[in-house]
Amino acid sequence: MPKKNTRKRYEVAENETIDQCLNRMKKDGYIPVRRSEEPVFRETMENGEKNFEPVGRTIVFHAVKQ
Repeated sequence: MPKKNTRKRYEVAENETIDQCLNRMKKDGYIPVRRSEEPVFRETMENGEKNFEPVGRTIVFHAVKQ
């Protein structure tokens, strides 16, 4: 019998608050178990060299089915 996938990742959208994301998770029947922040980088070319500069971050919640 195959195991159901009971884990899901929820990313806070650009124009969404953390509370709105948590409410969306609750409506889908999931509860958060971990929060992580992931950096967002922009790739630039300077003198033929690739550089990565931080431009922001995204908040991601790892959730499990209730």
